[in-house]
Amino acid sequence: MKKWQCIVCGWIYDEAEGYEDEGIAPGTVWDDVDEDFVCPECGVGKADFEMIEIG
Repeated sequence: MKKWQCIVCGWIYDEAEGYEDEGIAPGTVWDDVDEDFVCPECGVGKADFEMIEIG
């Protein structure tokens, strides 16, 4: 499982946790998140996220 960070505001999508507020189940990989997903903090699209290294 990976984490993806919004390059605009820093919000993090964690594949292990998903984002249930938007109906994205825990364990949903980034590639399976809808292309029209927008950052819940600043509203930018998936193109403005990058994978981040943790630890």
